[in-house]
Amino acid sequence: MIQKILVAIDQSTANRRVVQEAIALSAAIQAELNFVHVLSFEDEGSSDAPAYYRTGFFPVPNVATFERYQHRWEMHKQQGLELLQFQIQHSTEAGVRATFTQVAGDPGRAICRLALEWEADLIVMGRRGLSGLSEILIGSVSNYVLHHAPCSVLTVQTPQRGIRVAKPEADAR
Repeated sequence: MIQKILVAIDQSTANRRVVQEAIALSAAIQAELNFVHVLSFEDEGSSDAPAYYRTGFFPVPNVATFERYQHRWEMHKQQGLELLQFQIQHSTEAGVRATFTQVAGDPGRAICRLALEWEADLIVMGRRGLSGLSEILIGSVSNYVLHHAPCSVLTVQTPQRGIRVAKPEADAR
């Protein structure tokens, strides 16, 4: 029986479908939600650190550079908290009990650790559909969670940015 659902969200625009699915499922089975946002370099809207992080080049920043980075990181953190609070409000309006958690770290590992600690019965998260070289270079949080989660995982397919699915044309007569 599913009683606790961990919902992994980030600051991408694709979250809407993930949240809708999680709230609808939770309302139907009367499960509790815990929204989690993992602060990481991979998250959209994160600070400039990924360029250094991904290349392995870590220059010694001057004080102004460090302060600018710190300010951007704090803004990113605050935006994540606002997103989480919005999801709590949205859940409450739908009659669903919900809490939230924000942590920093590797998204896949953090989601699995939180699912274990919170004793989640299900993880709901988005999947952008990356495969092949894109998945190797960028990584796949959903793929990691699918293989390491301590519970069941529901992935919600979200559209990739810039990719449009062609609609079938009507038969010409």
